[in-house]
Amino acid sequence: MICRRLSVSHEVWPLKEPFKISRGVRTETHVIVAALEYGQITGRGEAVPYARYDETTDSVIAQIEAVKDRIEDGISPEELQQLLPAGAARNAVDCALWDMLARHKGIPVWQQLQLPEPKTVETAVTIGIDSAEVMGEKALHYKNFPLLKIKLDRENIKEKIIAVRNSAPNPRIIIDPNESWTIQDLEILDDFMVAQNISLLEQPLAAGQDGDLKYFKGNIPICADESCHTRDDLESLVGKYQVINIKLDKTGGLTEAVKLKTQAQAMGFDIMVGCMVSTSLAMAPAMLLATGAHFIDLDGPILIKNDRKDGLKIIEGRMTVATPALWGG
Repeated sequence: MICRRLSVSHEVWPLKEPFKISRGVRTETHVIVAALEYGQITGRGEAVPYARYDETTDSVIAQIEAVKDRIEDGISPEELQQLLPAGAARNAVDCALWDMLARHKGIPVWQQLQLPEPKTVETAVTIGIDSAEVMGEKALHYKNFPLLKIKLDRENIKEKIIAVRNSAPNPRIIIDPNESWTIQDLEILDDFMVAQNISLLEQPLAAGQDGDLKYFKGNIPICADESCHTRDDLESLVGKYQVINIKLDKTGGLTEAVKLKTQAQAMGFDIMVGCMVSTSLAMAPAMLLATGAHFIDLDGPILIKNDRKDGLKIIEGRMTVATPALWGG
């Protein structure tokens, strides 16, 4: 354990353009950055408070401040799991702790966790809800990307999917209704999605109201996002989902995320690695989970107007490895 000084800040990052999903539209993203200092070394972690999980910037900062003294006394990543619950607050501190430990020891995080060395990955780019015409125009811009994700609600579903697919015939496509569909929608749309060569359907039904998926035998793999936070959720997903989406803001950091991935794979789930709308500082630790993942959706920096200094380079959906100046080295 290492004694350290903890500071927490709230940052606002404007987006390139308004970003709409089924729950609303945003023009900026609010992030919390935890910084752990030890001598001349500073480790950082970024998290996004998410209203869907009853989080606000104030509540997340308050959670961290409430245990600040304990953290500054010296705490390991494993001990942190007992100090804070899963969520954005623990994520910010957990990632800051790993970054600080890597800099102090001179050993990258991936080596400390005995993970494969991170490499360039292919990430999805997300097209927010808009008219079919506008979504098709955006898809045309991304036609050479390897993977697209389409945000949808229940309005003009087929027209929007067709517009995107016609503009981008080659990429794999993920459809993400963000809990806005019904089981009847799935039954009606299954054959259509097969014809449109859709690769994945992400959280179509509301978490806690997805029991009908056990009896639905569709042809498109279904991914649990809002229904999967930590290892405690996995048993309830069996028979309903084939893929889980691991996001550090849900797991409460990298420590739990690594364990979630290992257990989920052992149980036969495929893996998606996702993110909230955030900067490269939040993407860097998530990239350590990418090896063996079937879908990677770490496009937060693409949606932000100006990313951080030393941010990840993303060219036509291909994301480079984080430098030590950013995180983890």
